[in-house]
Amino acid sequence: MRHAKHLLFSFSILFLIGIGQSHPAFAETNSLPTQGNVQFDASLQPTEIVDPEKPIHPVDPGPTPSTVGYLRIDFVPKLNFGRNKVPKKEQSYPAHAQLFHGTTKARGNFIQVTDSRATGDGWKLQVRQESMFTSNKGDSIKGAYISLDKLWANSILDKEYAPSLQTDVIKLDKIGMTYDLATAEKNKGYGTWSIEFGASEENDAGLSSTLKPVTDKSGMAVVDPNFENKQVYENNAVNFFMPRSTDVKPGNYQTVITWLLAELP
Repeated sequence: MRHAKHLLFSFSILFLIGIGQSHPAFAETNSLPTQGNVQFDASLQPTEIVDPEKPIHPVDPGPTPSTVGYLRIDFVPKLNFGRNKVPKKEQSYPAHAQLFHGTTKARGNFIQVTDSRATGDGWKLQVRQESMFTSNKGDSIKGAYISLDKLWANSILDKEYAPSLQTDVIKLDKIGMTYDLATAEKNKGYGTWSIEFGASEENDAGLSSTLKPVTDKSGMAVVDPNFENKQVYENNAVNFFMPRSTDVKPGNYQTVITWLLAELP
């Protein structure tokens, strides 16, 4: 993962200092140019996670890995596909939607990127799955993959500065392959942007909700004790595809997802 370089914005002001006689009968005899210099650092904005659908409001999604610098990733989702039975046929399972501490309701899974460089050079956001889903006993699920869909970008800034997004469904079905998610071309993507997969019914972009409350067999709400026992929602914009298999053993399976943010050349 590339960290942003320490970028400086500078300019020079040319001062002309005249040296001459004070008597008005004499013309200017000499002049010497010299330079005055001033230098500005790019503004390093503090890291604050904001509501991806109402970005004026800060939120608390809990701990997250992040990068540092003038170009950085502030937040990445922890994708959880729940507890399921081994299927007898191919099946897809939606991810749990993002929950927050406090009063903010569930949202689609999202990534937050901040670019406070003064250059306007742009950036590219990518994702890669590093390994197959593997249990702590070393068992793997061949052919399983995660899919990402319904990407949209949001910010307090004007939408004309939004990054362009991948419009097709992104299937992480090739281990180690890097997939593009979003690209901010020259003079775009400045400030803080959320890239959300799906949306809740509270979004102001006119998008259909991809969230659905999760209940158990008796119809009772499934809650998450990590978020004050708030009800869990599933997000059908992010899915885990499970192929038909007769040799998958019960267990807790995990993989590693790498999110990459790079400066454009």
